[in-house]
Amino acid sequence: MLQQKIPATVITGFLGAGKTTIIRNMLMNAGGKKIALIINEFGDLGVDGDVLKGCGADNCTEDDIIELTNGCICCTVADDFIPTMQKLLERDAKPDHIVIETSGLALPQPLVAAFNWPDIRTRVTVDGVVTVVDSAAVAAGRFADDHDKVDAARAADEGLDHASPLEELFEDQLTCADLIILNKTDLLDAEGIARVRAEVAERIHRKPTLIEARNGDVPALVLLGIGAGTEDDIENRKSHHELEHEALHESGEVHDHHHDHDEFESFVMKLGAIADPSGFVDRLKSVIETHDVLRLKGFIDVPGKPMRLVIQAVGSRIDTYFDRPWASGETRETRFVVIGLHDWDFGAVVEAVEKAA
Repeated sequence: MLQQKIPATVITGFLGAGKTTIIRNMLMNAGGKKIALIINEFGDLGVDGDVLKGCGADNCTEDDIIELTNGCICCTVADDFIPTMQKLLERDAKPDHIVIETSGLALPQPLVAAFNWPDIRTRVTVDGVVTVVDSAAVAAGRFADDHDKVDAARAADEGLDHASPLEELFEDQLTCADLIILNKTDLLDAEGIARVRAEVAERIHRKPTLIEARNGDVPALVLLGIGAGTEDDIENRKSHHELEHEALHESGEVHDHHHDHDEFESFVMKLGAIADPSGFVDRLKSVIETHDVLRLKGFIDVPGKPMRLVIQAVGSRIDTYFDRPWASGETRETRFVVIGLHDWDFGAVVEAVEKAA
């Protein structure tokens, strides 16, 4: 009898779309399925892994959570992802399902292609690629072109490059999806949600399933069991980079093509205890807006509180909540990763955050 392949779900989406919250909710409602998690983050502070380890789900213990930090999984497939998958598959107690949370800056296409690696293809299949969208950000035009301005700029200078790396990344993540989740719809009215649906539909040529969600609340039965076998359909889900490379190849041009993240930077900050977290959050909003911080996430040490305070910022929207008690022997400190575009003033950002504290 042929051994049944283990299904794997790839959960992707831009910075702060709500991937970790969706996974946390899924783990708590997986119906007893034993889940193995592979979590990738941009930056070297494993915030998402720590948050998920704190959820206490019996079907996904700390030993079932594997973190790949300080490197984007789509750029380190051969060095990190494939060896990680091989070690996972060598375990005596195999998982019922594997869930992979990509970095918010990752292209899902190279990861899906890796499932055709001979040693993996015979044992694992991509059950589906789930792309999570921050509906409020899209409704605010964060990924929308101002077509009139672009056309005017082209008329003035045909040599201008109008491609935004953030928009291309957003479209590539949509292009690879089997299921698109419009998250955070509770922040929009019906008209805003309709605009987001139209915006997403305009950016993809395929027609994946599209659903709405609030606070990352998506039933596990919807996330798991899609049965797409996505690794067999990667030719229909090519990224901007792949299409550009093919066009150059057909034209006969030599092009050293690779995907990197030179347009983004991240760093980890460590601060002392924050006695007034509410005031800190209010001041941090101004810092984020002034310095174009894309994402900030981590933990705050609040004096007198036995639990650590999680902080998650997407643009100027900041959420905080206490997730678990500080562990015995764990260093209590405020620490978080900050992500922004490469041309920001690193020193100014650090100074502004320290003042906010």
